[in-house]
Amino acid sequence: MASIALFTGGIRPLPETGRPTGMYKMPVVRPVALGPEGFAGDQQADRRVHGGPDKAVHLYPARHYARLAARFPEAAAQLVPGSLGENLSTPDLDEGDVRIGDLWQLGSALLQVSQPRNPCWKIDERFGADGMAGFIAEHLLTGWYWRVVQPGYVSPGDTLDLLHAAADTPTLREAQLLWQAHRPAVADLERLADLPGLARAWRDKIVQRLSWLKKSG
Repeated sequence: MASIALFTGGIRPLPETGRPTGMYKMPVVRPVALGPEGFAGDQQADRRVHGGPDKAVHLYPARHYARLAARFPEAAAQLVPGSLGENLSTPDLDEGDVRIGDLWQLGSALLQVSQPRNPCWKIDERFGADGMAGFIAEHLLTGWYWRVVQPGYVSPGDTLDLLHAAADTPTLREAQLLWQAHRPAVADLERLADLPGLARAWRDKIVQRLSWLKKSG
């Protein structure tokens, strides 16, 4: 069981370029519907890389904020739960506690872990901290996405409860370490690509890399 805080938000401009982002979220204080595309009222600016059924909900572990604040003290005051654009924040889980394909109950909804988040340049501009997105990626402080298997309603105070653990699969952190490896074993990468529940976009990237590894010997 993991306690959570809920966040949703619309699209706002970034402070320097004015480019649109859905990263600015506000706490949810009443029950909210959760469907295949995410929480009611929540928006993503660039739908090519954010949102959609495989990325309907984003969770960011609250414990990562202390590490980010220590590395980027100029942004420490802004680094609070919800500020990286997550819909769910929890102090109880991180990437070592979940596996691709895990099924979790949240309120009356059912969620499945689908892939890690891929941090982008907008994080640096949002916090005025060059290199933050790269640091998040390098140190696997990414959080993850969920798909919504069963729509429902979620209320502040609800908990995330594991219903079915994916069997014989790596943790999300282990999967990320494999993906980051300079030349991962082809067999290990093939097993990663075949994981039930894996987001299609990440599977496509893994398959492309497998093709390159096999051709390059």
